[in-house]
Amino acid sequence: MPIVDVEIVGSEPVEEGLAARLADMAGQVFDSPPSSTWVRLRLLPRHCYAESNTPSPEGWHSVFVTVLKAQRQTGAALEAEARALAEGTARICGRPVENVHILYEPDARGRIAFGGNLRT
Repeated sequence: MPIVDVEIVGSEPVEEGLAARLADMAGQVFDSPPSSTWVRLRLLPRHCYAESNTPSPEGWHSVFVTVLKAQRQTGAALEAEARALAEGTARICGRPVENVHILYEPDARGRIAFGGNLRT
């Protein structure tokens, strides 16, 4: 049930099929069955992004990825997953891997409901 939010900083329009390519890649990284990795894609216009004390932020090429999973990996497995997710996201979005920033949310098991049914 991974849910992945991808926010791309930029001015250019998001190309058709980008969300599907990200979902397919993330599903492979998470080794999840078809239809079980969901991606929500958003564009963050450059005028809505800033970094302190600089008029031209380096982050204008950033991609922010937030991952919600029932249970996260730990240790080396989490590091390998994050690296694969960053590399795949960078490749698909056409951004340098150092501009992909990933935030893992706390484990969702016991605090997320689908259709009103709490997943435990």
